[in-house]
Amino acid sequence: MKNGLIPALIVLFLFPIANASAQEVNIYSYRQPFLIDPITDKFTEETGIKVNIIYAKAGIAEKLEREGEYSPADLVLTSDFNRLVEITEKGLTQAVENKTLAQNIPAQYRDEQSHWFALTTRARVIYASKDRVEDAEDLSYEDLTGEKFKGKICVRSGKHPYNVSLIASMIAHHGEAETKQWLLKLKENLARKPQGNDRGQVMAIKEGVCDVSLGNSYYYGKMLMDEEQKPWADAVNIIFPNQQDRGAHINISGVAMAKYAPNKDNALALMAYLSSDKAQQLYASLNMEYPVNPKVEASELVQSWGCFKADSLPLTTIVQHRATAYKLLDQVKFDL
Repeated sequence: MKNGLIPALIVLFLFPIANASAQEVNIYSYRQPFLIDPITDKFTEETGIKVNIIYAKAGIAEKLEREGEYSPADLVLTSDFNRLVEITEKGLTQAVENKTLAQNIPAQYRDEQSHWFALTTRARVIYASKDRVEDAEDLSYEDLTGEKFKGKICVRSGKHPYNVSLIASMIAHHGEAETKQWLLKLKENLARKPQGNDRGQVMAIKEGVCDVSLGNSYYYGKMLMDEEQKPWADAVNIIFPNQQDRGAHINISGVAMAKYAPNKDNALALMAYLSSDKAQQLYASLNMEYPVNPKVEASELVQSWGCFKADSLPLTTIVQHRATAYKLLDQVKFDL
């Protein structure tokens, strides 16, 4: 076989009908089918453009690198901005100029070079026991290092992207030295070694293992809607930290156009659609997130948690401190 033929065949097996002239668009997605399928079905219904999706929990960047110019991927959907940054830094995306995206998505939640765009937002909140934590509504991230929380905090791995983003924001606000001290004191206040996921920490609060935890806001809604997990959510208050100063740390889900997108026009149409009022309402309500489009309101359940002040720090600033965040986590041996 001639050089380059094997990668091309692999692509055909992945997307048998992929063709640059066809009315279709191909997505690699970290986001789950229950969330994406209803939105892309509506897009197809309205435009006639078929959407092909490969779902993955990990490895999309590596897949794009292996496929190179033969990749069928048009768009990448991610569940947090760290993965958007990863594929952008590896040169696997391309800049997109579109008035609709610029109008619907605030600059704070877009890449400065227009390589990635937020689609939803979520706050990194504090979950606090209703029975054991008083005056929780005024808590800040900094308060978690206080003596009152000695042995009472549960968290997932410090190196999980959600926590890395929070730590990077702390560095942006306080500097490297002060953030290292914050991590050391936070570690001293842990009830157990970092483990599990965000919902697992809330379960631990319900079981009395700890009194407070860090987690993404949308998990509160997901637990309330789950018969088995609702008792966990009922045992805690959802607290938006730092309401007296900078506001709660915000992360995003987002989208980027792949470097070699074979269906660029269709991909751009889908990106614009994902930022539209209709898609944003679906996106936010299905996963209990906040619409990035400021014209769209959150779901009734999410609104019931109350209004909150969000940290206005641009994500592009937080990105600059990710490497330092990892370095500090290693230095303090946070997960050990």
